[in-house]
Amino acid sequence: MLTVIPRPPEFESKSSGAFKVSKEGYVVLQFAPSVGADEPIYDWNHKQTFSLSVSEMGTLIILGARDSWEFSHETVKLKSSKIDVRKVLKVEPLLDATGHLFSLRVLKKPANMEGIQKSIFLPVTRADLEVLRSLFNYIMPYLLGWNAFGNSIKPEVYSQVNSTNPRYGADNEWNR
Repeated sequence: MLTVIPRPPEFESKSSGAFKVSKEGYVVLQFAPSVGADEPIYDWNHKQTFSLSVSEMGTLIILGARDSWEFSHETVKLKSSKIDVRKVLKVEPLLDATGHLFSLRVLKKPANMEGIQKSIFLPVTRADLEVLRSLFNYIMPYLLGWNAFGNSIKPEVYSQVNSTNPRYGADNEWNR
């Protein structure tokens, strides 16, 4: 089972009163292994997550039917007693060309111990991948903070600015 959870961008205010995106939004992919043989039952207690940035989402959007791609994320803690985590999401075409195989491999390596590796494999049909592409295309402007900019535009303010500046006044190409 695969779920997609969007995480919005973070903003910081400037002394001028303006806002700036301090951290782009992203989506979290949650993979839950199947435990049901006859019916779809998933073990959410053993789920694994992988975050996709906007540019990584773009890579999935343009992925062709025969293309494959690998995303790799590493978390390194400065203290040696902390666990280092390496996550690899591999997207490969299925042999029968009916979609792609998403394989998520998570390696957790406690200090002075062998790594603990978990893998989840999920076949994704072409139709399911198209749904993901559509979701990604829709959510991208929000993850980049464009909606905040769009919501801040006040038409009455911009029409006054345009009428006082001849460069943006009646002679612009939109009014011809």
